[in-house]
Order: sequence, then C-alpha cells, then structure tokens
Amino acid sequence: MDSQRKKVLEQVLNLVTSPKDRSSVSLVCKDWYDVERHSRRHVFIGNCYSVSPEIVTRRFPNIRSVTLKGRPRFSDFNLVPPNWGGDVRPWLDVFAAEYPQLEELRLKRMTVSDESLEFLAASFADFKALSLLSCDGFSTDGLEAIATDCKNLTELDIQENDIDDKSGDWLSCFPENFTSMEILNFSCLNSDVDFDALESLVSRCKSLKVLKVNKTVTLDQLRSLLNHAPQLLELGTGSFWQELTPSQHSELERVFSNCKNLHALSGLWQATALYLPVLYPVCTNLTFLNLSYAATLQSWDLAKLVANCPHLRRLWVLDTVEDKGLEAVGSNCPLLEELRVFPSSPDGDDIVDGVTESGFVAVSHGCPRLRYVLYFCWQMTNAAVATVAQNCPDITHFRLCIMTPAKPDHLTGEPMDEAFGAVVKTCTKLERLSVSGLLTDLTFEYIGKYAKNLEYLSVAFAGDSDQGMQYVMNGCPKLKKLEIRDCPFGDTALLSGLEKYESMRSLWMSACLVTMNACRSLASKVRRLNVEVMKDDENGDDSQADKVYVYRSIAGPRKDAPAFVLTF
Repeated sequence: MDSQRKKVLEQVLNLVTSPKDRSSVSLVCKDWYDVERHSRRHVFIGNCYSVSPEIVTRRFPNIRSVTLKGRPRFSDFNLVPPNWGGDVRPWLDVFAAEYPQLEELRLKRMTVSDESLEFLAASFADFKALSLLSCDGFSTDGLEAIATDCKNLTELDIQENDIDDKSGDWLSCFPENFTSMEILNFSCLNSDVDFDALESLVSRCKSLKVLKVNKTVTLDQLRSLLNHAPQLLELGTGSFWQELTPSQHSELERVFSNCKNLHALSGLWQATALYLPVLYPVCTNLTFLNLSYAATLQSWDLAKLVANCPHLRRLWVLDTVEDKGLEAVGSNCPLLEELRVFPSSPDGDDIVDGVTESGFVAVSHGCPRLRYVLYFCWQMTNAAVATVAQNCPDITHFRLCIMTPAKPDHLTGEPMDEAFGAVVKTCTKLERLSVSGLLTDLTFEYIGKYAKNLEYLSVAFAGDSDQGMQYVMNGCPKLKKLEIRDCPFGDTALLSGLEKYESMRSLWMSACLVTMNACRSLASKVRRLNVEVMKDDENGDDSQADKVYVYRSIAGPRKDAPAFVLTF
C-alpha cells in the first residue's frame, strides 16, 4: 500500500471508535491490519488475564488510553476470595516502558496499591485521566501522589472502591497553578474534605464539567462550590440536609437556578422534602437522576421531583419510593430509557412495602422507550413481566432480582418460567439478562431458543438439571459471559459448552455440582482456555469444584495465582 492510500485509510479508521468494529476492520487484509494496528489509540481489555501486557504493547504500539478489568463480577458479592489477583502493577511496568505517552487509564475490579499510583504519577509525563471503579488496595496517600505529580490531569474519578480513607487532605496537594480538571468524583470517600482546598480547586478549574463530592459536604458548602462552577454538566451533591437560614435557602435556590447546563444529578444523601424544591429549576434539563443514595426519599418526594423532569432518560432509585413513586415516573417521564431500582435493605428487615409488580407495570405503561431495567423486589408475577415486555419490546438489558431465592409467582404459586419466556420472545434485541425466582429448565429452553442476541446471562438458584444449562449452551449464538451460582448444574452441563467456550469471554459457576475431574477434562479439550478452581475449604471434598472460573486467554495460565486457586 502506497503512503497516500495509507494516510487516507488511517484518516477513515480514526472515525471508527468501536473496538468491535476496529477488530473487524483489521481482518480485511494485512495492509488494513497494519494501519489499524498503528492507528489504534484506545484498547479495552475485559479480563486482565486474557492477554499479557507484553502482547498488548506488541500488537498496538501507539496506545494513549487503556481500559482494564480484573476480578470476576461476583467479587462485588464477596464470592471471590480476597487476594485473588488482578494487580495492576505488572501492567504499569510494561506500559511505562512501551507507552510513555499514555494519557488515560480506567480500571475496574483491580488491585491498585499506593505504590502503583505513585509509580503511575511519576512515569507518564502527559497523564490526564484516571478512573478507579470497584478497586481496592490503595489509600488517600495514593491520591496525594496523583494530585501532586499529574500536572495535566483532567479527570479523577473514584467510584465504589475499597479504599483506606485516611483524610481529605489529599485535595490540598493539587498545585496552586493547577487548572485543567474537567471531571472530579470522590463521592465514595468518607473523610471530611479540606473544603478550602476543594473550593480553591473548583474556582481555578474553569473547564470543570463533572463534580461529585462526598456526603461530608454540606448544603452551604455546595452553594459556594456552585457559585464558582455554574457551567457544570453533572453534579453529585453532598448531604442534602442541614439547618439553613432563609437567606441561605434563597441563595442555594439562586445558584441552582444559574446551573443552566446541568443534565445529571446524583448524591442527595439524607435528602428531605424541605430542600428538594431548590432543585426544581434544574430538573427541566435533567436527563439522568441518580437517587440511589437518597435513602430518606419517599414516594411523594419522588413524585414531586419527576413531575419537573420531562426529559429524563435515566433514573436510579431505592425501593423506598414504593409503587406510588414509580407510578409518578410512568406518568411524568415518557422519554425514560433506563430504570434501576436498588434495595434499601438487602435482608428486608427494614422494608415496609418496597416495590412490587404494580410499580413495574406502571413504569412500562408510561415509558415505552425503556431499554435498560434493573429491578430489585420481593415479589413478582408472570403476568406483570409479560406486560412489561409487551409494553417495552425494545429492552436490551433486563435484570430482575426477586430478593427471596426461588420464589414463585406470588399470586398463582407457579414458577416464573413464562415471565422470562415472554421477555426473550418479545424483546428480540435483548443483550443482557439476569433471571431470578422459582425457575425450571423450561426457562432455559426458552432462552436457548429465542435469545438470539443475548451476550450476558446471570443465573442464581434456578433450574432442575444439567439440561437447563445445555439449552443455553446449544442456543444463544452470541453469548459472551455466563454467570451461574447455586444451581443444580454439574459436569454434563459444564462440558456441553466445548464449542461455545471458543467464542465466549468467561464462565463463572459457584455452589453447583461440578467436579475437579470435569474441570481437568474441559481444560484438556479446549485450546487456550484457562480453567481455575477456587476452594472454599482446604479440608473439604477434594472431588468438588466449589467455584469455577473459565476464560479464554492467549497468555496461558496466569503466574500469580494464589494457593487457593488451582489452574488447569
């Protein structure tokens, strides 16, 4: 390929941002492969053990941005033992040598030490963006290093991490001439912040678009921050309750009124009806409202809020809003595309009513554009789920969690098979599905037969026999990730996916009926497949595989597996 044609192709490929599309482009021919390889600036790695950092850097020499995921998702539910792995340091060592131009690093479920953060801050001269989601191993000392040494930082996003929160003094480590911050999120931290340092930082960074503070920031402090940053697009508030004088209340309302561009709002810890009206002026432009921390919010509070949010696309709430709150959503938010309802009390001890099938159906009636549903509840019916699917046939993500395991339709006593059958038959664009309730193998027969676009399936406390998992493995041509826990699936089910594992990203099975021999057999029969077994009890049954994690890897078995992880 001559240089002129190569430049033209490179310009065209720069417009292709999807990793999947770029991977397809690279398969056209050797010339296209080479151009795509050298023009790639971002790489996404869904499993840090599926490939080595050396392989990545050889394949793509000019990367500026890396997204890297570590532990399996079930680590969020404490099913993955501590010290399982996923340390980012080996990656940073290679990146420092091969990608000195690295600008962005986004990590999820990785172990990140303070030393790693210090190394990162010292190794990349033009580093700009760090995002840590559900990571562990570091403290606010590591954040001090980032604040001190990353002179061109535009994004620091710290979400849902297991962090040693020593103090809020790290905010004072940003140099006095530092002005480049555009995204700052430290909402998951608990320490009192150095507010003078935070206020000074916000006032200097005129390009700040996203600010999410923690719950120690008071309403009056929030007012001061908004005075300095009326240009914000996204805001995460601190505590939304304190004693305010009438003049302070008026001033708070004024600064919110000045936030003309705000389209996303979150936080609102301890929100009370007294101060919610100050939000009404910004509600008109909101497309995302995250109330998952607002545990005190009641149904009537939500009703008043959403009545002012005609353009809302995404809504996250706790089940304390009850069905009445969801009915208000259905009546006032016709453009809603995503609904997430989280449990306020995982054990149910403090729940009086929560949400039921009634609220679910009400939202579906009023929100026909719904695409993404995550719904935690204590009861559900087949008829309600079928109605939701009928009203919202374009759903791509359907995650229903009935909190009591193996609970049937609470009106008929029947299994919930027909509910999920209706979802996979009606919602033909479905990509992600989480099932719950009393389910027989019939549910999985429906999934295998009708879920042609399904990529991600999560199952718990369901099924009758190996046949259930076999239905899925023999169907679902696009399946990438399968998560199973507490199901009667054994060796036959595991080995039924020999061909499927070639195209899947990963399989997780825990508290099932899989044996060590089946795991060995699987590893020997499928090329480039890592089969890992985590033992719950060193003195337990040696023949049983307690937790099985199966994933494709071109790097071979990992070298940092702890003693409790057996790799085949």
